[in-house]
Amino acid sequence: MTMGATQENGDDEMDQKVKKYLRGEAANLEGLKDKKLKGQLAVREELYGKSAKAAAKIEKWLLPSEGGYLEAEGIEKTWRIKQESIAREVDILSSRSQYDIVLPELGPYTLDFTSNGRYMAAAGRKGHLAIVDMKTLNLIKEIQVRETVRDVVYLHNELFFAAAQKKYPYIYNRDGTELHCLKEHGAVLRLQFLKNHFLLASINKFGQLHYQDVTMGEMVGNFRTGLGCTDVMQVNPFNGVVALGHSSGTVTMWKPTSAAPLVKMLCHPGPLSSLAFHPNGHLMATSGKEKKIKIWDLRKFEVIQTLPGNAKTLNFSQKGLLAAGTGSFIQILADFSGSQNYSRYMTHSMAKGYQVGKVLFRPYEDVLGIGHSMGWSSILIPGSGEPNFDSWVANPFETSKQRREKEVHSLLDKLPPETIMLDPTKVGTVRAARKKEKPTKEEREAEMEAAVEAAKDTDFKKKTKGRNKPSKRAKKRKEIIDRAKRPLLEQRIEEQEMSRKKRKTNAETEMPKSLQRFVRQKAT
Repeated sequence: MTMGATQENGDDEMDQKVKKYLRGEAANLEGLKDKKLKGQLAVREELYGKSAKAAAKIEKWLLPSEGGYLEAEGIEKTWRIKQESIAREVDILSSRSQYDIVLPELGPYTLDFTSNGRYMAAAGRKGHLAIVDMKTLNLIKEIQVRETVRDVVYLHNELFFAAAQKKYPYIYNRDGTELHCLKEHGAVLRLQFLKNHFLLASINKFGQLHYQDVTMGEMVGNFRTGLGCTDVMQVNPFNGVVALGHSSGTVTMWKPTSAAPLVKMLCHPGPLSSLAFHPNGHLMATSGKEKKIKIWDLRKFEVIQTLPGNAKTLNFSQKGLLAAGTGSFIQILADFSGSQNYSRYMTHSMAKGYQVGKVLFRPYEDVLGIGHSMGWSSILIPGSGEPNFDSWVANPFETSKQRREKEVHSLLDKLPPETIMLDPTKVGTVRAARKKEKPTKEEREAEMEAAVEAAKDTDFKKKTKGRNKPSKRAKKRKEIIDRAKRPLLEQRIEEQEMSRKKRKTNAETEMPKSLQRFVRQKAT
């Protein structure tokens, strides 16, 4: 290969990277007549181009790691490769991520990771709560709350976590000290934390959805779903909308400022067992009791793929791998072509008798955490985690000073609950003009009164003797008042006529076809 061909390939690669970081297509400035605006936009576009080039160069030269997947040779299948084979090939540090913690007396277990993947909170149904440092595998703290624990979730950082216990959810710090008892939530089945809005969302056994602001402590929303008890709950990372899966097979999507669901879609003919969102927020995976897994495109609200198989728990990784767990079997599905066509990538069988309760990918690591009836486990899934972390977003090696700074910045950047919507790109745009609504009777009367008062206050010119009589002035004022009233009265008569015609046509169309020939015909 010649030097010129190599340079051309390098330029093409750089152009593709630049295109990835550009904010859409550049604005067409040719038609602008305002020179000042044209100049300002040209400077802005140039700045966007420079920042995209800088980001592309950093990705090419400075990012230390590249993601990779398992690759099979010949007729070999990746899903036949066992964890033992992977452990023999990887480095010592990665092989430490393969382990089983067996605690049969305290299970089944559920777990949650911090956003940077450094810490894990594990909760046993029999009241065991533990915090583990995943880098050193040291146990930071464990407590026994001596009552049922159904779920656990980290708040904005590793210092605080919430546990859904028998009667109420509680908030603890990393030392195991109880900070708050959230009695308004009731007996909670599932918890989710919206990190950009600092909202703790919960669904209780009576089907009530609660949103609580953890910064101020106020209850932002409290809604009855009206669809019964459910423990299937997930937050869309793209827009902050909470999705609930119900026993009727429907998925409802909620925001804290609306008492009615934003979307209500029938996904399965029977009860839902689990759902998960892709990190880009445009894909949703659901599993039903009829043993089918469906992949949905949320931009069009339609199914793009249906896969056979049962799944009690689903989870997407940062790179888009989908883990499905049921019984003692775990299946990993992957979309290598980018066409949203998922196929089998890896499988893993737990020891006989283990019942998988939750699968959760660890951020920034090729690791899958598994909570099951006998404790919790961890397996290696090559290519699941983002290989390069942004220290401004999530830093697994952050110091206490960096954590404090980040906490202050995230509180300053906290989004209000009103910004949660299906399409967050609409925030900051101009709202389209609404269709003119029909005024109420009170509004019409007020408008007429205002028109009459304005007509009464009309000043008359002082005319010559005989033409300025009080009777003539009163007559003229009456004419002005009638003229002001006329358009409002005409509009009212027109609306009454229209509604009368509409009622008549509705009555005709509602009549059965066999009787429509007996309807009185209009005189010609």
